[in-house]
Amino acid sequence: MRLTLALTMLISAVPPVLAQVPAEVEACRIAGLAAIKEKSPSLDQITLDIESLAISKADTSVGTTPIKMVIMGDAYLQRDKNDKPNRFVCLISEGGKVVLTFFTEQ
Repeated sequence: MRLTLALTMLISAVPPVLAQVPAEVEACRIAGLAAIKEKSPSLDQITLDIESLAISKADTSVGTTPIKMVIMGDAYLQRDKNDKPNRFVCLISEGGKVVLTFFTEQ
């Protein structure tokens, strides 16, 4: 009973927006950071604006690669105090595999 009460309190303490964010969002953030670090090694943080994200299930493909989810929104890249967001796009394949991450300045 104590465990159930503790879990209920923990779950209710999580903001509703964060509780509904799929694990694929974090996978996109991690893959995006790895990709952008190849061009900008000093970059060590990407923050996705959860409230701006559009997370859509998909049933399409790019070439022969199936796409099951598309995530788009604002991302903040840690660079020279640039507080302007970048547009972020991430394509997810079967099994939650990140196929593509793309950033562009607005």
